[in-house]
Amino acid sequence: MKTLTVRLPEALVVQIETESRRRKLSKSDVVRERLSRTDGNRPQHRATFDAIADLIGSVDGLPADLGARKKHHLKATGYGRKRHR
Repeated sequence: MKTLTVRLPEALVVQIETESRRRKLSKSDVVRERLSRTDGNRPQHRATFDAIADLIGSVDGLPADLGARKKHHLKATGYGRKRHR
């Protein structure tokens, strides 16, 4: 097994240490389990989506295919061109 060094926020370290002591596992085992969970990230992403769901489609005047053709739209509107003084 290879070693990987990462820097984690203090709050996350406390969570991992607490779970490690409670379950009597090493911190490495707890981290490996958390990383290998397939559903570990889904609730967080869903919560993020729910937080902005009311904003989706709330801007008028933009093309319907903006997500797929954003570069085309930006170029057509002149975004990024130098302004004349």
